[in-house]
Amino acid sequence: MALRVTGLRKSFGGVHALQGVDLTIEAGEVHALLGHNGAGKSTLIKALGGAFHPDGGTIEVGGRSYAGLTPRQSIDAGIAIIFQHLSLVDSLSVVDNIFLGQEHRRLGIVDRRAQRAAAQQLLDRLGATSSIDSRVGDLPMGQKQLVEIAKALSRDPVVLVLDEPTAALSSHEIGALERTVRSLQEQGLAICYVTHLLGEVERLADRMTVLRDGQVHVATSLAGKTRRDIIEAIAEPPADLPPAGPIHDADPPQLLVRGLTGPGIGPVDLEVRPGEIVGLYGLIGSGRTRTLEMIFGRRARQGSITVGGREVRRATPRAALAAGLALVPGDRGRQGLFASLTALDNALLPAQAVLSRFGLRRRRAEAEAFERLAASLAVHPATPNAPARAFSGGNQQKLLLGRWINGILPTTVLLLDEPTQGVDVRARHEIYKVVRTIASERRTAVLFASTDPEEIVALADRALVMQDGRVLGELAGEALDEDALLHAIHQSDTDIETEVQSDLQELS
Repeated sequence: MALRVTGLRKSFGGVHALQGVDLTIEAGEVHALLGHNGAGKSTLIKALGGAFHPDGGTIEVGGRSYAGLTPRQSIDAGIAIIFQHLSLVDSLSVVDNIFLGQEHRRLGIVDRRAQRAAAQQLLDRLGATSSIDSRVGDLPMGQKQLVEIAKALSRDPVVLVLDEPTAALSSHEIGALERTVRSLQEQGLAICYVTHLLGEVERLADRMTVLRDGQVHVATSLAGKTRRDIIEAIAEPPADLPPAGPIHDADPPQLLVRGLTGPGIGPVDLEVRPGEIVGLYGLIGSGRTRTLEMIFGRRARQGSITVGGREVRRATPRAALAAGLALVPGDRGRQGLFASLTALDNALLPAQAVLSRFGLRRRRAEAEAFERLAASLAVHPATPNAPARAFSGGNQQKLLLGRWINGILPTTVLLLDEPTQGVDVRARHEIYKVVRTIASERRTAVLFASTDPEEIVALADRALVMQDGRVLGELAGEALDEDALLHAIHQSDTDIETEVQSDLQELS
């Protein structure tokens, strides 16, 4: 047994991210860790890496048990984690990256000859083709990933965690990485493989653990399992929400996008009618977020965007806001929330000019507006002067929503990126209810992006499936369910599998 996690628990305020999670990975095993966004995968990985200290439970690595780990203890225990966003320094060489912070020294001086020999041995072990003297910033993504793995292997780990390792790789690079994973498995390394791509699970994994709402939903061997078996293990029951409002096909689109093109995107055509909720569904790197940002004018783009029958001629956020567009970003901490400002200021910031008189803020009018908004959004606590950082993730998200649905600003098209990312189940359903209400009662057109098929099914009237910056197809009505979404997104995964198998045959 290389890794055993027993009864791991972790909460953030009232959000129970992990609720007694068990996970066992044997030496020489590839173990797939699966689940939708918010299921607890990232929290579990960060607990293994020492970023989070568990509230309870144990982590056993190589026979030694820990109640919690610091980052240094995690490395020393033998856990190596390759995150989706690599930790390499582009300006340094391959060899310097591999031994950064763990240099070989002799009599207090860095032994470069020993480092070069060890680095070359590691790259040969992985089948990497890059030179140890190459500048990492000049390497293709697949070779960068192998350098990151070499850096991890230089510490002689017991277990290797790969977090969405193929999200930014080409089909050829995916094949190379999969050959590396198989080679490391044969060398006896335990591998925890986190992915949304079911083809990778089928090709590589021996067992799988599926998390749902911070708990282990399924833990089983993959021997004899079909793709449908895996999909059924991941899929969740539909949420119990109020029905959507009526959509009138005869109404002209409130949002009309034609030929939208930009870096890695397009051409994209889509439309959203008044009162309609349309979901953009795709995996990481599919182009969902960038599409929303280009519609909002945050990235250079070509194509036309029409709101309420009038074309938005300037591709800037200011022009988008003036046209009635509003965007709630997916990363609320970095892109949306002002953590040190009050809840009132965060929720009413764009509306303060409207509420003011003669250039002076009207505190009473703002307080009354916030009170109405907090009641409609179920913000807890409804304390206007509390700093935003004091609120839970779900209530912070409600404050961001409140900026654009407070009834003061004329928002006719609402763009939402991962609208319930990092919030608990209760807050998720409250946000769904709010979005449904503004769509049905105010006839606001809503376009939201999500990697979670459960969220798409719960909230959307229609779903557009995206991959590689393009819309693959549309699902609506009875055809819109989790199985259909997962099958649609993994059809192209089958194409990748064909290319990977072809590469393997050419090399064998």
